[in-house]
Amino acid sequence: MCADHSSAFVRLLRTALCGFALLCLAACASLGGRDPIRLNVVGLDPIPGQGMEMRFNVKLRVQNPNESAIEFDGVALELDLNDRAFATGVSDLKGSVPRFGETVLSVPVSVSAFAAVRQALGLMDERTAANDVPYVLRAKLGGPLFSGQRFTEKGTLDLPALGNTPAR
Repeated sequence: MCADHSSAFVRLLRTALCGFALLCLAACASLGGRDPIRLNVVGLDPIPGQGMEMRFNVKLRVQNPNESAIEFDGVALELDLNDRAFATGVSDLKGSVPRFGETVLSVPVSVSAFAAVRQALGLMDERTAANDVPYVLRAKLGGPLFSGQRFTEKGTLDLPALGNTPAR
């Protein structure tokens, strides 16, 4: 009798696990039907740093072109300039982006002195004399369970000329 009960329990457990796996797959598939969220850098404000680091609050406009609100719990971002790592930051912000709406988030980022010097030297290089400095912003909005969303925004920054005098 005991063997019959254990085999019945094993079958019940297998059925329950298969059902749970199917539910998880259905949940993942329903997330895939969303339009991508849009992310834009809309501001950069200096804040106090420690030692030789620079710190900024990066303001991000998050736009949700979907029919349901998006809840988030935490934000992380990385910013590259001229194909070089420049700044990283995290925030424990919690909130939501309304359906067909937008919100502005402020995320503190740190720039090491080494990264700042490397960028300055790169900007003085003749190859980057043009005012268009390429950037890549990678961000993640954390969410409940497995619903966190990652974003990548690419573009160029139009920086004023650092000086048009030739090197001597």
